[in-house]
Amino acid sequence: DSVSEGFHYYSLLIDGVAVADPASETFYGMGRMASGIEIPFAGGDYYSTKNVPHGDIRIKRYFSRNTFSWRQFYIYTPPGYDSATADKFPVLYLLHGGGEDERGWATQGKTDLILDNLIADKKAVPMLVVMMDGNFYGSGGGIAGFGEPALKSFENELKENVMPFVDKNFRTKTDANNRALAGLSMGGLQTLYAGLKNTDLFSYLGVFSSGWWANQPALSDPQYAFMKEHSTNINSNLKSFWVAMGGPEDIAYQNCKIMLGRFDEMGVKYKYSEYPGGHTWPVWRNNLYNFAQVLFK
Repeated sequence: DSVSEGFHYYSLLIDGVAVADPASETFYGMGRMASGIEIPFAGGDYYSTKNVPHGDIRIKRYFSRNTFSWRQFYIYTPPGYDSATADKFPVLYLLHGGGEDERGWATQGKTDLILDNLIADKKAVPMLVVMMDGNFYGSGGGIAGFGEPALKSFENELKENVMPFVDKNFRTKTDANNRALAGLSMGGLQTLYAGLKNTDLFSYLGVFSSGWWANQPALSDPQYAFMKEHSTNINSNLKSFWVAMGGPEDIAYQNCKIMLGRFDEMGVKYKYSEYPGGHTWPVWRNNLYNFAQVLFK
């Protein structure tokens, strides 16, 4: 089949073994280093490199008291961050999917270029974007072993290590109105889990290509029970609960539709949108482009 717009992973098959193409750059996806191909298209201007002020992507290492290990996150600082020393900025915590890590949004996702262009066009406010490692199980990516313990480990890491480190080392606005949490696929589940339990910390939630697994009620039912009990607070605290999918071809589409039906039953307010392309980075880039425009306004 033809390959759709934007970025896609690919492999070479040699004697039945999938390997990275030595003539390509490699990207961490599918739980390993993989090759990537970028398909240009007429609508890709929003993440092209333009003659506008550019921010930075920085790498910060920190020691996690939860995992007893050194971890790192990538952080986007908007244009002029270093010179505007009196200014403080809102923060978007942006999460990757299964089989990926903190590098995903910074490289495959084109986060810096998307934000640079939006800020230059005054469609988004200058913000910090923290891209942390969401893997808290086993020794690699993917969703093997993913469940409530992994979700709780993520929530603890976010609240007890990453957020305090960011607030201490960067000029942040620390109230809920100036914090957002969003993620794709596995990161969307992490957003649902940690974001809805902490609407006192986040006023904006973005769920991209994700939804509670309909065939795992032991995981999803407690989440729905919590939402039903706290639906009034969720609706009043969240300025935007933004859910996006890659159309019917997205592997998370049916789970998401079932989940949104449960939201409707309990009266939880959300905004839903679709961008065709399935479970792929072109969709998630577009999700970030649109979600960033509603933040902190």
